[in-house]
Amino acid sequence: MITLESQPEGLFRNPSLKVDTYLDEATNLLYCKKCRTPRQKRIEVCGRIFTPLCLCACLTRAEEAREAEVKHREFLDRVAKNRSLGLPEPELRKHTFANDLGFNAPQMELAKAYVAHWEENERQGKGLLLWGNVGTGKSYLAGCIANALLDCGVPVLMTNFSRLLNRLTDFSAGDKNAYIQSLNAYRLLIVDDLGVERGSDFVKEQVFQIVDSRYRTGLPMIITTNLPLSRLKDPQDLAYARIYDRLLERCTPILVNERNIRMTLAGEQKRSV
Repeated sequence: MITLESQPEGLFRNPSLKVDTYLDEATNLLYCKKCRTPRQKRIEVCGRIFTPLCLCACLTRAEEAREAEVKHREFLDRVAKNRSLGLPEPELRKHTFANDLGFNAPQMELAKAYVAHWEENERQGKGLLLWGNVGTGKSYLAGCIANALLDCGVPVLMTNFSRLLNRLTDFSAGDKNAYIQSLNAYRLLIVDDLGVERGSDFVKEQVFQIVDSRYRTGLPMIITTNLPLSRLKDPQDLAYARIYDRLLERCTPILVNERNIRMTLAGEQKRSV
């Protein structure tokens, strides 16, 4: 058997001592002075003994911490990119649970619960239908959910039907389908202002295609609308019935505070001047 002293020169030779190592007399291996664990290991290959260097316990912890920091930075970069793509309006990035002023406390608790049970909601394709009058905080509520999920690394797109329809107007039939399919790259799609779009046959068909694409792929949606729930449940138009039926099947309706928050805040600002 070849002894340590007779090993060939090269990668597996017995290295010289460094200031933070010592040679253990019992094993004839290098040890770390700090954690007292091996910096070398003994292996046998084809009858030959080699003692390559290895990481001691404290160096292993340091390397794991370094790798964790790299992964964390990569995660933060991914979150920042997802937020830039998913929240095209910078104002939406301020819509967070932390910034909530408490106008819709019960609804906020439901929104937090949706985020807390996101994996189950996603698996079941469950979404939300936030309905109520203008200015009651529906978009803010949806934005809170978007930002919370984005913070967790979930790709979310929050947009509105007007913006989607403007994009689709410029596309050919094939490009329209490709664009609608591209929306399914987002694990959650949030669309504001259902019902404010023009009621042409083209518009109805595009809205249906957007909703139906998510419906058929089992992906969740969150929709906000000023339309009353009674109208959503009993539409007089067959084209809208196809849309609303799919939404109500997959999206839990939540009535958002009837108070106009925008007007309330504007009044408070006037009084503070």
